[in-house]
Amino acid sequence: MVKSLFIYVFSIVLIVASNVLYNICQKSTPEKANPFSALLVTYLTAAVLTLIAFLFSKNDKSFFQSFADLNWTSIVLGFSIVGLELGYLLAYRAGWKISVGSLVANIALALMLIPIGIFFYKEGFGLNKILGAVFCIIGLILINK
Repeated sequence: MVKSLFIYVFSIVLIVASNVLYNICQKSTPEKANPFSALLVTYLTAAVLTLIAFLFSKNDKSFFQSFADLNWTSIVLGFSIVGLELGYLLAYRAGWKISVGSLVANIALALMLIPIGIFFYKEGFGLNKILGAVFCIIGLILINK
């Protein structure tokens, strides 16, 4: 129970901390830098770090055997990550403020994931969540005025 609680909290802390650093880096990428050069260096860095992490992880399969369990999701995730990275970089270059751009994008994302969670993953969505979504929509309206 303690381990699962730690992972439960740690995972969200890691997401938030990584997202803060992510947005700071995206906002701070030089205007003159080619966005695809920036993405290439980003993904090369990520690939090296992932390979190092793989080598230190406990795994009963070899490096090449570990790919057998993968499906289409890793490839589509690659496309989505490039879209995400490029979208944020272009948004900041277009003038979105760091305090607003990410907020708007994440609220819109959360609202779009609601029906996906309900219909595809059979997640419940009670009155308190409906009210929360309504407040998110109100917040989007207010923050963009």
